[in-house]
Amino acid sequence: MPQVSLNEIEITAKAALERHGALPWIAAEMARAVRKAEATGNHICGLFYFESYCEQLVTGRVKGDVEPVVTQPRPGTVHVDAQFGFAQPAFIRGLPKAVTAAREFGLASLAVGHTHTATSMGYFTEQIAREGLIGLGMTNASPRIAPPGGKSPVIGTNPIAFSVPDGLGGVAMQFDQSTSNVALGKIVMAKGAGTQIPEGWALDVDGCPTTDPDAALGGSLVSSGGYKGWGFGLMAELLAAGMTGSVLSQDVTPLKSPDGPPHDLGQFYLLIDPQVSPEFMDRLHRVEAKVATDQGTRMPGQNKRHSDPVDLDQAIWDRTLELAGRT
Repeated sequence: MPQVSLNEIEITAKAALERHGALPWIAAEMARAVRKAEATGNHICGLFYFESYCEQLVTGRVKGDVEPVVTQPRPGTVHVDAQFGFAQPAFIRGLPKAVTAAREFGLASLAVGHTHTATSMGYFTEQIAREGLIGLGMTNASPRIAPPGGKSPVIGTNPIAFSVPDGLGGVAMQFDQSTSNVALGKIVMAKGAGTQIPEGWALDVDGCPTTDPDAALGGSLVSSGGYKGWGFGLMAELLAAGMTGSVLSQDVTPLKSPDGPPHDLGQFYLLIDPQVSPEFMDRLHRVEAKVATDQGTRMPGQNKRHSDPVDLDQAIWDRTLELAGRT
């Protein structure tokens, strides 16, 4: 298993994306996101999906040469049309207007529509928090979750992320989680590794619990907390699709397939200025202090370690170098 520096990962990813048709600034944004994912050990959102990015640039399933269109239909509402391009560059184009609006009005929404898969939502809400704002974000995905008691997938794993600033340019807390018991990528990785999955993650096509990743991928995943996770997943679905004009999960085709229509997914964010409430930072610090009462406890996302260099799967890194024309 090779150890590779984050700089090398970022440089190689950017070269590969440009080689397959992405504009330099778009390739740079995507490479930055890949670097961040690998640094935090989130391999599913790093190089695991990277080959599909390059393949879909070639087939046109994702556009690497489009300029996102940013509009502000109302003072506190920013909309970005990604034009079937990547989510990361579309978000970065809309963020400055949304930050300005949130600081002026105390609250703003940022709707990013018609995008490729966004992978980690925390990557985006963390950027909001580093601007000194509270960030809440969500997206939808390919249909994987059936209603509790059902067996026909209706919505995606529909992750939700929440980031809170520390008042010093950093992040006081952050969580980023799918509204299913487990992210889809973990089941895909289990299939690739030839291992079973824990019971409680998924159901087979007949709606019965399964530990077989193949059966899980042909069936449905289980909502986190039953009806509770199902409710949050529906919230993410309606906001991500409805507020951006993007597709519903039920209309999304498999995300990693080279061919097919664009993903056409949406992400919806709320940006909240904590300075609207003079008491906010006091309440945050009091909660932090209480959490720290017991040894070994922490706020979500605190003390997250970044590795450099990182251990990579040999086959994945070899394929990344090949995509970049460096073999």
